[in-house]
Amino acid sequence: MESDSKVVHPPVSGAPVRFRAPDGYELGGFLWHSPQEGEERPILIISSATSVRCRYYARFALYMFQHGFDVLTYDYRGIGESRPNQLKGFNADWADWGEQDLEGALLYIGQILPGRPLRVIGHSIGGFAIGLAPSNGRIGRILSVGSQYAYWRDYGARHKLRMLCKWHLVMPLMTRLFGYFPAKRLGWMEDTPAGVARDWSGMKARFEDTLRAGRSVGGRAEGDILRERFEQVQAPMLAISFSDDPHGTVPAVNRLLAYFRGSERKHLHLKPSDVGHETIGHFAFFHERFRDTLWPLALHWLRHGRIPPGLSSALISLPLV
Repeated sequence: MESDSKVVHPPVSGAPVRFRAPDGYELGGFLWHSPQEGEERPILIISSATSVRCRYYARFALYMFQHGFDVLTYDYRGIGESRPNQLKGFNADWADWGEQDLEGALLYIGQILPGRPLRVIGHSIGGFAIGLAPSNGRIGRILSVGSQYAYWRDYGARHKLRMLCKWHLVMPLMTRLFGYFPAKRLGWMEDTPAGVARDWSGMKARFEDTLRAGRSVGGRAEGDILRERFEQVQAPMLAISFSDDPHGTVPAVNRLLAYFRGSERKHLHLKPSDVGHETIGHFAFFHERFRDTLWPLALHWLRHGRIPPGLSSALISLPLV
């Protein structure tokens, strides 16, 4: 793990920003940016988990800013800063979140801070979104945390029945009833566009058999076009998973990693005890209580493209595909 004595002290939150996706949809987020001229700080974009507001990542973004990165967080269409006036009938899907919204973030950063080294963190579905963005070849280094695309057979064994009921029974039924998934009423997450809920609840082993199923572009299945986009990624990629995460299990994370064929991929599978904690799960990596344990791991990888000394024994082999 590492620290940095040259700490910058910015405001607590980033500056609000608005930018457009390639299809014109306006997105909102926050930018931590150092105005010092002549300082070529790398850029970090954080892509959120499904229906988690980008504000959730603010403390982590501030930490990365204090340690030498300019940072952009943003909300996918339908969520938080990018939510429309009405979600009913707003049918954004997971493909939109990658090929439009993350793409819009990549293009926006390229316009306002051109030529900077580019890093991306994907949390949960945020790691999947990286493969869907047409400009993903611009990324220089990737960190994913619990990233997968919610194929139900990969859920943790002890939680599988509960998760099947929650995400593959309750979610699609309520989505059909309301025209969107009113998750906030249940205290589960942010309200979610119908298309995203349908993708999640109906996901098959190969995502290309679910996303944009039955649609074609130029005579080709759109799912196949999306799948091939993953092969554009050439950035070294570190995927982190945790033994107590029922979403980002080893099979789930490896299933997603298999699509990034052009990237040098590493999978670091940790037990909470490896970093001196009792639980981590799917979301807690970005909690401030991990500032001195897990956050330096992210910093070290994004700076140097290496795993900190002492953790290499937690690397696991990727299956041959």
